[in-house]
Amino acid sequence: MILAVTPNAALDITYEVDELVPHQSHRVTAVRQRAGGKGVNVASVLARMGHPVMATGLVGGAAGNEIRADLEARGVVARFVDGGGNSRRTVNVVSAVHGDATIFNEPGPELTGPGWQSLVAGLDSLLGEVAATVVVLSGSLPPGLPDDAYAELVDVGHAHEARVIVDADGAALRGALRSGPELVVPNRAELARATGAQDLAVATAALRELGARNVLVSCGADGLVLMPEEGSGWHARLPAPLSGNPTGAGDALVAALAAGLVGGSTWQQMARDAVTWSAAAVLQPIAGEIDPADVARLARQVLMEVR
Repeated sequence: MILAVTPNAALDITYEVDELVPHQSHRVTAVRQRAGGKGVNVASVLARMGHPVMATGLVGGAAGNEIRADLEARGVVARFVDGGGNSRRTVNVVSAVHGDATIFNEPGPELTGPGWQSLVAGLDSLLGEVAATVVVLSGSLPPGLPDDAYAELVDVGHAHEARVIVDADGAALRGALRSGPELVVPNRAELARATGAQDLAVATAALRELGARNVLVSCGADGLVLMPEEGSGWHARLPAPLSGNPTGAGDALVAALAAGLVGGSTWQQMARDAVTWSAAAVLQPIAGEIDPADVARLARQVLMEVR
């Protein structure tokens, strides 16, 4: 079992337009609304790929009710904690002409200490019930929390002998490292913000000095670089980038890594799967979706190089 934790869950709204042009009025060709936030998307992808998973995190208000209802309708097992306030929304504008997305993320309701402790206690209780072997901590922290809040959740996971993956940005990523999560998954920009270094090797070394162990860096169209504590590193990529909606690609990548940890995959196989799942997600119009047929087809195209 995998637990996917989203401290700042969202109601995702996707608008499809022909082309996004600043200062212009746009005709929306399609509108989609569904439960979102990075950990929720991770859980959605894992469920679609047939892996036992439960989504948890903080939700509240009318938007929180819609998040719960959407996941129930899609058959994604979820047990959220009421965080108070109204859960945030995100607006994702997808351009058909350019094959890219422009995203507007609300910050979410400010969280007090008792609200956060309810999530900590909820995660501890869930791990006692379901005996999950992997915990995924994904996305931004709600406003009002200290930068090292994720470290407390990492500690809870380790207390239950679960391995922990952290997908966070900047100070939230740095703060999580004091508890030594098994795997951290920044993209190039997030890695630079967390370390102040542009060079991949220098930045990875800086993360390790802060407590990181295994590091995977997502490099967009250039695939990913996986640098484990022990053994060879890997650069995995497709021969050419895919056009589509990249919004949920990183979450699908994290889902593949969680599945690999549960299944005992090698680092090489996990890097290959992460590229494949991420690329398959780009082909979907909304985040949190993936087609197993695309995964099978793209897996044959992945290029692997020892790093």
